[in-house]
Amino acid sequence: MPVNDVNLPYGVVRNSLAGATTVSGPVVQAGAIHGGLHLHGPSALPTPRQLPPCPRRLIGRDNDLAALDRSLSDDVTAADVTVVVTGPAGVGKTALAAQWLRGQAGRFPDGQLYADLRGYASGGPADPTEALGGFLRAFGISPVPENLEEGTALWRSLAAERRIAVLLDNASTAAQVRPLLPGSDHTVVVVTSRRRLTGLGIDGAVFRPLTPLAPEASTEILAERVGRRRVVDEYEAAAEVVDACAGLPLAICLAAARIAARPAQSLAATAEILGRGTERLAALNVEGEAVEDLLDASYGVLAPDAARLYGLLGLLPFPGFTLENAAVLADVEPAEADRLLDALIDVHLLEETGPERFRFHDLVRLHAQAYGRELRDGEAGRTALDRVVDWYLASTTAAEAVVSPSHRTLARDYQARSHHPARVFADDVRALDWLDEERDRLAGVLRWCEELGRPAAAWQLADAMWPLFLRLRPARLWVEAHRIGLRAARAVGDRAGELRMLTSGGNGLRNAGEGEEAARWFTEALGLARETDHPLAQADALYGLSQTHRMADRLDEAAACLRRVVELREAEDYLRGSALARLAYGEVLLLAGRPAEAVAATERAHRELASIDDHYEAARAMAFLGLAHGMLGAYDLADTCLEEALAGFRARLSVHWEARTLEFAGQVEERRGRPDVARARFEQSLARYQEARATAEAARLADRLAAYADDSVVTRRPDVPEE
Repeated sequence: MPVNDVNLPYGVVRNSLAGATTVSGPVVQAGAIHGGLHLHGPSALPTPRQLPPCPRRLIGRDNDLAALDRSLSDDVTAADVTVVVTGPAGVGKTALAAQWLRGQAGRFPDGQLYADLRGYASGGPADPTEALGGFLRAFGISPVPENLEEGTALWRSLAAERRIAVLLDNASTAAQVRPLLPGSDHTVVVVTSRRRLTGLGIDGAVFRPLTPLAPEASTEILAERVGRRRVVDEYEAAAEVVDACAGLPLAICLAAARIAARPAQSLAATAEILGRGTERLAALNVEGEAVEDLLDASYGVLAPDAARLYGLLGLLPFPGFTLENAAVLADVEPAEADRLLDALIDVHLLEETGPERFRFHDLVRLHAQAYGRELRDGEAGRTALDRVVDWYLASTTAAEAVVSPSHRTLARDYQARSHHPARVFADDVRALDWLDEERDRLAGVLRWCEELGRPAAAWQLADAMWPLFLRLRPARLWVEAHRIGLRAARAVGDRAGELRMLTSGGNGLRNAGEGEEAARWFTEALGLARETDHPLAQADALYGLSQTHRMADRLDEAAACLRRVVELREAEDYLRGSALARLAYGEVLLLAGRPAEAVAATERAHRELASIDDHYEAARAMAFLGLAHGMLGAYDLADTCLEEALAGFRARLSVHWEARTLEFAGQVEERRGRPDVARARFEQSLARYQEARATAEAARLADRLAAYADDSVVTRRPDVPEE
């Protein structure tokens, strides 16, 4: 009991405890108490449940959820883990993280916290102190420290003995996240970001990149949102909608909301709007929520040089590009280009698809194109685009000079100066390999030349791509390139270019099975060559006409044309050209059933081609010699020739002619009376034709093999290929 000391001044009270008395809980020291006094024991801290809402069912993310499950130990008392979920805007990072943490709620009974770090908001990212204050207040602590260090220390003390989960959404940098990590056992932190946040690897974080959804999952989301019957009834239109959304869940949900709001409107109407490239982003906007806004936010954090490159890359005529492309476009060294590309990858505006290979997501590319259009008409932007055209023209011409040196005779016109020299190729194999790798981008640049108003570059690039057409035989591209090239050469009045396009393009038409149109092109070329008094061009046109005669089974006319070609080329001391004409003459003799004469013509062609180290054409001559010897019954000699030809084509990556030679070998085995071996050769040939995407030839071999299934193998006249 308190005791008053009479010796103290009036009003001063000294309280003391005597005996075994103890005090627990709140203590009030007072001289006198009037009214009621209510004392309560300590109250429990609240248990926050702050996770944002998420879809009832997360479609297409089973593998991602399983991967997040694997990041946790089976032991609930195990050390904490930080998981960083990264991906492009709208890919569903927050939904995945929230869904997963909800599923783990029993593991974290002391609370689930959420903070939006606003990494891409217009007002800038949130200060970590703001998020710390929210966490502390969620546990009933107020006031909270204003100093970051004090707040971090208090947060970690609070979390030390608790099992909690934290979702840090839309993080900007590792430095923004680090003060918010509890740093204690049995806690989990999930960070979502459009950046990679590789710096958190120092803190032991594990990373889960999130990619766009597969078409099947996207279709399922659409069906769930707009009704399965509508999707089934308009399946093709639904597929177009899904394709336009390019696997972004946000885009799919926005498109679905648009469709659901217009129940009387067909899915085809929405598909048609989304199919208009430049309008697609604007269409994916519902009540202020838009894919375009998210992409704008990611773009807004880029440095000026990276932002400029982003827009220029959007103007390229192909979605996938190389480090070289970016360096040429920006006119910087590869190391600097790599730094700029890394800045785009860091905010998931760009995907790295392989070593020095990159691509835009479809919707991101539309966004980049919008910024690129602002640069295109300026002098610096136009010069950048010209640099890309010139680099491809120069590099393709360098490959042409290595693979087909005799074809490299026409001038090239360049418009932009660049620090980046053309590619250099050590040999024809490397040059051809580059042409094959770049064929889609070359096609894009060729079409682009028309759009950019570079007609001279258009026909010159088509001309420089000759080795690609001759060796790899992409039939459709061969024809398309020369149609573009012919228009362009005529537009600038370049007669030499027009003549080259007619003869080279005629070969493409012939190999594509367009014999009548090919004959018209060759006839025009012959007239133009005579008009301009160009003997070698006359020979080229006659050579092409001989091939169209051969296709039409007019063998006498074909032979007559080739004899004249030999005369014209020999008069001009064009040894390689006359050798090729003799080789073609040997082919015609084989078709005419005159193998002995064919051997004589083809052996001379082989000697001449070998003397000038034209190994590819020499291998073609050896293939025909093998077929000719087989027709004469000299099977061992035929085998030797065909094996030598196969080795030559394999060394030079000529899949098409490897397939042809295997087909010849099958024909020889038929004559030899070994149908099982012949069938094996034809099967090998078919596989190579299919690899080379030679549709017509593959169909022919398939028919031939079908004859074996019917036990109706017949010996037939050899099928002799076009040049």
